[in-house]
Amino acid sequence: MNRNETGHRDPGVIEERIGYTFKDRSLLERALTRLAYTLEAGSPPDAHMDALATLGDAVINVAVVEAVIAEGAHEKGAISNRKMNLVNMTRLRGLAEDLVLADYVRWGKGEAAQRVWTSGRVLAECLEALVGAVYLDGGMEAAAGVLRRLGLTESV
Repeated sequence: MNRNETGHRDPGVIEERIGYTFKDRSLLERALTRLAYTLEAGSPPDAHMDALATLGDAVINVAVVEAVIAEGAHEKGAISNRKMNLVNMTRLRGLAEDLVLADYVRWGKGEAAQRVWTSGRVLAECLEALVGAVYLDGGMEAAAGVLRRLGLTESV
């Protein structure tokens, strides 16, 4: 099992799976670090994924709307309905599960004990953070490319 010096799985595997190599590897590390972990580790206050998840959520919405329009949708209602069908917690969580993303996230001890990634929105947020990190590192084109490769916007 590819583990790095901290005992966590090597996040380079995630880069391979999403087809994107980070120029600034610290963004990938941040995207894979939960707030609870940073608090327990005494890490800097900006070393966790929360802001990246918020950014990633917005980036995903923009990428999906662009793809829907590019496929010929022109009416606001049709665009909104298609976006809602493509971007939801279940879909994003499924993409995160396909990446086996939970194995690469730095979880807080309580989160790990409770296996928080097995329910709710947690894995979807981790995927959003990853997309936010790609956006900051490579821009909208890079983020949209990752979403295409993951199958979110491949055939809207």
